[in-house]
Amino acid sequence: MARSFSEREREHIRAHLMELCVQSWCRYGYKKTNVDELCKKAGISKGAFYLFYESKEALFCEVICSVQERIWDLASKVIEERRDRSGAAEALKRIYREYDRYNFLYNANSGDFTILINKLSDEQAKKLAESADRGRRIFSDNPYLKCKVDADLAASVIYSLIMNIKNKEVLPYGHTETFEFMADQLVVGLYE
Repeated sequence: MARSFSEREREHIRAHLMELCVQSWCRYGYKKTNVDELCKKAGISKGAFYLFYESKEALFCEVICSVQERIWDLASKVIEERRDRSGAAEALKRIYREYDRYNFLYNANSGDFTILINKLSDEQAKKLAESADRGRRIFSDNPYLKCKVDADLAASVIYSLIMNIKNKEVLPYGHTETFEFMADQLVVGLYE
């Protein structure tokens, strides 16, 4: 019989599983992240894992949505405080730094990520899409930012700029400094 957990224990274990998942995902990828190892490190049985998550994919979906939501909240706060294109540039810089911390956010075209996406339920896939859409809306539907170009073009350009993180190892100059320079230049072309 599975052990019952207090609400406080449940919250702690759930948060710990998410933290362990992030660490393993960043280091080994989705496929090589093992539920048995996560459970061992969290101090729970594999059977207890399923009291918290219906599947490995459910845990990964929650992790990526949680990380993205934190990033979107951070970016929104920066724009709310600055209320102009300099706020947009700073928000982009913060997003980039967070993407640099969580490599699974920019390895979405890898075979490893494709395996995860293909295993998600329709509900989980919808949750991921909604989170990604929120990120796009921060820069396109913001009352403080007036686009000079089509909103979809702006979203595409911003996404393309952030995804340059995949090339960070081959740049002859520091990737963060390079991104920050490009972000400052980009917002001048995108926003009034």
